[in-house]
Amino acid sequence: MRPLEILIPILLAAYLIWKHPRPMWVRLLPAFTLLISLAHFAIEGYRWQMVPLYTLTALLGISSLIKINGQTDWKPSASILTLVLVAVSTAIPVLLPLPRIPTPSGEFGVGTFSYEMIDKSRQEIYSGKDEARRYMIQIWYPADVKPTDKRAPWMENAEIFAPAIATYIDLPSFFLDHLTLTDIPAYANADVAVSEKLFPIIFFSHGWNGFNSQNAGQALELASRGYVVVGMQHTYGAVTTVFPDGTIAPNNPKALPADRLDPNYEDIARILVDQWAGDMKDTLDFLTEANSDATSPFAGKLDLERVGAYGHSTGGGGVIQFCGTDPRCKAVLGMDPFMRPVSAEVIANGVSQPSFYMFSQGWRDDTESISNRFFWEFYPNVKDSFGVVSIDGTKHFDFSDLPLFSPIAPQLGLKGPLNGARVTEIVNAYLIGFFEQTLNGKPSPIFAGSFDDYSEVQVWKP
Repeated sequence: MRPLEILIPILLAAYLIWKHPRPMWVRLLPAFTLLISLAHFAIEGYRWQMVPLYTLTALLGISSLIKINGQTDWKPSASILTLVLVAVSTAIPVLLPLPRIPTPSGEFGVGTFSYEMIDKSRQEIYSGKDEARRYMIQIWYPADVKPTDKRAPWMENAEIFAPAIATYIDLPSFFLDHLTLTDIPAYANADVAVSEKLFPIIFFSHGWNGFNSQNAGQALELASRGYVVVGMQHTYGAVTTVFPDGTIAPNNPKALPADRLDPNYEDIARILVDQWAGDMKDTLDFLTEANSDATSPFAGKLDLERVGAYGHSTGGGGVIQFCGTDPRCKAVLGMDPFMRPVSAEVIANGVSQPSFYMFSQGWRDDTESISNRFFWEFYPNVKDSFGVVSIDGTKHFDFSDLPLFSPIAPQLGLKGPLNGARVTEIVNAYLIGFFEQTLNGKPSPIFAGSFDDYSEVQVWKP
């Protein structure tokens, strides 16, 4: 909870606990708390999780003002009951807090900005219009942060994204409205850091109905260590896409068959992932040009020989397809990679780059998974594998920022039972270690043993 949110129940509780006769200043506490609530609206911003506390504050504040000129008989039972209501009302914002992305631990500050991409060499195949492929990217990068720089939101256009995400994960459309109040320890449009070393590039590809900032915590950690991280927003495969001109492109459900047993599933899915791999290829072309453009903030700062990619779910299949067909990619990591969209050629030939694969327990234990069957057809053809592991106590969305959102996320069915901070620690350790070793040439102890650094991590073999 934020400072004024914490102060509201504390003041109400103090008023209710105080025995009669209450001094005048105590009798004025509910009215004062009402003023604190108004200040909270203006400074911190309203969120629906606080509505029960707002209601109690208003009722107690008005009641105390009405009785200000006289004492009434103190009824301990009524005060205790009201105190219980305050406690229950406080539990709601505690259990559903504003998401907090930890400050990254690297040496650099982090900047971020979004950019609209238009690839005129490719036709958009999911809009139903005769138009070029159009998508968004968000870039996180090492920055020289100034005191006047402002923190960036966790997601841009959250008022549009939040209802779409909530609906997709079967929650009420208003449930994630507080995401509009969430910022991250990165700074909008901050200056790119000055460094003697060039910055490697890492692509992140989200899953079906995902979005580019869903793994922002990981992107910040990588950027703080000197990487330029590019989050892809794959239009019509993402939960929704908002362009700078206000155009909204929602997910196109026809891009993947709803029936996983559809005999044409692979053919349809491969068209989708070809488009996603094309987005990454086009973005890499763009960054190559930017590196030579004196007007670009990245002019002369990118190391185009050190390009990596990682992805979640369908995005995991997307980065495998990208790296399996574009030799400019030098390292690839999959998180619960969805393999059904990956082309038959890449499955048969594997990937030649160093690669590593992490699975949640939920995906590992799905014995009927067609995707897992394809993965184990693909894996023997991988040329330079760092291994395959699974993490006990996790589900599919544990690889995103979701574990940081709420202590009751497991009860909501959104993640596995493993503590969110622990999940984040494990995933970040392998993610950072892999790219530090493959792109920066820094041997990582976590890949020197038998994956026994964390008791929850298991080597997975078919």
